[in-house]
Amino acid sequence: MPTDSSSPNHRWLSDEDLYFWDQGTLTKSYERLGGHLQSQGAWFAVWAPHADQVNVVGDFNGWDDQANPMQKMGSGCWECFVMQASEGHRYKFHIQRDQYVVDKCDPYAVQMEPPLSHGSSVEGLSAILNPLNYQWNDQTWMNKRNGPATLNQPISIYEVHLGSWRHKEYGTSLSYREIAPALADHVLELGFTHVELLPVAEHAYYGSWGYQIVGYYSPTHRYGSPTDLMFLIDTLHQRGIGVIIDWVPAHFATDAQGLVFFDGSTLYEYDDPKMRYHPDWGTLIFDYAKPGVRNFLISNALFWLDKYHVDGLRVDAVASMLYRDYSRDEWTPNIYGERENLEAIDVIKKTNEAVYSHFPGAFTIAEESTAFQGVSAPTYDHGLGFMFKWNMGWMNDVLAYMSEDPVHRKYHHNLLTFSFVYAFSEHYILPLSHDEVVHGKGSLWDRMPGDEWQKAANYRILLGHMYGHPGKKMLFMGSEFAQTQEWTHDHPLNWDLLNYATHQGIFRLVQDLNSLYHNSPALWDDTPHSWGWIGEHVEDSILIYKRGNHPCTILFALNLTPVPRHDFRIGVMSGGSWTERLNSDNLKYGGSGIINHGHIKPKTIPCHGHPSSIVVTLPPLSFIVLEQKL
Repeated sequence: MPTDSSSPNHRWLSDEDLYFWDQGTLTKSYERLGGHLQSQGAWFAVWAPHADQVNVVGDFNGWDDQANPMQKMGSGCWECFVMQASEGHRYKFHIQRDQYVVDKCDPYAVQMEPPLSHGSSVEGLSAILNPLNYQWNDQTWMNKRNGPATLNQPISIYEVHLGSWRHKEYGTSLSYREIAPALADHVLELGFTHVELLPVAEHAYYGSWGYQIVGYYSPTHRYGSPTDLMFLIDTLHQRGIGVIIDWVPAHFATDAQGLVFFDGSTLYEYDDPKMRYHPDWGTLIFDYAKPGVRNFLISNALFWLDKYHVDGLRVDAVASMLYRDYSRDEWTPNIYGERENLEAIDVIKKTNEAVYSHFPGAFTIAEESTAFQGVSAPTYDHGLGFMFKWNMGWMNDVLAYMSEDPVHRKYHHNLLTFSFVYAFSEHYILPLSHDEVVHGKGSLWDRMPGDEWQKAANYRILLGHMYGHPGKKMLFMGSEFAQTQEWTHDHPLNWDLLNYATHQGIFRLVQDLNSLYHNSPALWDDTPHSWGWIGEHVEDSILIYKRGNHPCTILFALNLTPVPRHDFRIGVMSGGSWTERLNSDNLKYGGSGIINHGHIKPKTIPCHGHPSSIVVTLPPLSFIVLEQKL
């Protein structure tokens, strides 16, 4: 490939580039398309196969749409060299097809200016030439990333929307650089292993939370420059915190200067009008069969791992990609007359393969809400190739159960236990995410029944059960201190709640749950042999299960009613003594202070199918964690 071809007499796109482009396998196409600064100017390249003519317009030529015509190179790609172009210059592609004339932002732009609602076609959402120069200081972190081995390690994720985590005194969001030390301190204080950022790619509509993207290769301008985002990720890495970002290949924004009708044709979106629009979000859907779209998306996944040192991609709305009839009354079947989107499935697989091939220390996560088989299985085993899948079933069932008044819970006990039937069918993450505290659902706090004390006690059980249940853990910001209001992107979290003992107690519980999780290898093992029933008392809404095996076993006992259970017998294996590692009714968490002291020795009294048993007290609306050591 050419390197520093800083003369208009050289080519930028080689025959090899164009061949792989046609095959849909130019997996680092961001190195070839877009604007690339050289020693004497910049090369520009764009995919616009149906255009009659493409010109580069920008600060370097006074936005003259005749000054820098591009040459068509084959495969639908155009290129040109501009001597005057330099770092910081804004630019767009001026595209003509018959009577269709439009200025489009570079799909591969690595930086974009803010959208201007009153601007002309050359104002707002212009690409900005940026070499993405940053001196990283996270080599220690990058060297120890484990990729697939992460399956056998603790992962607890703190999900963050950057614009509403915390505001400045005068009501604006913190910048990437301002949030970096504060977020790192907060995450370390709580004991989370990773931060997951809602989409950071450029989006014109702030209310989409980043899910309606117009600039797939450009971090949003709202919090600073690309190097400012690099500083944030670098800071987290230096503090030992992993970074996951939301990635959105399922649909894109309809902003006129973006991908929509890019070259006077339905280029990135489906030609088929039945498949083109997403009925849920009013967005456009990528046509995954087109080689240029495949290059664009697979390369974009690699771009964030490459240029921004991201550790993981959480892929949004995977279910909407898998099925052609997703949320549709009218749809076009695949070539076999069936509902699966074969082209999208292939792109998903190829993306995961590319991620693990180029960045073996990274991982991918699917937000997938159906019973599609093998989401987190390797592609060589007929799976989609993700490392993890969100356990949406667990989330829906446990929140439905916890919202029931305790007197009625015995009638809904299956909601609490059904997830154990399929807990090992995929590699799961248990998500209590932003999706559960928006659109009128209220906060997690709102869903808990009872008065304030009971709400807090139920909330503590919810958290405890998440950490006891097989699967990695995820908590949306504000949930660590029981935010009482529904989340809104326009307002910061209500940090003042930490002035109140009830919310301080929940904060301490999250700290101690993360500490328990980190220091208990039995809780990292999400395989079937690491979990087992002890017993369930449906009428009394009591659930008991164990994690791990000898020589160290951890037992979770949940009392989901406000009735304390004294002298409660639990079946255990013989040998060793038991100690209470954690009790949500502890005074420091806001409980009533009923705890089990000292060492609890088993007696040879059979119970729950075990030869021995111990006797404990189960406090009201609580969970306790007991540990046995031989």
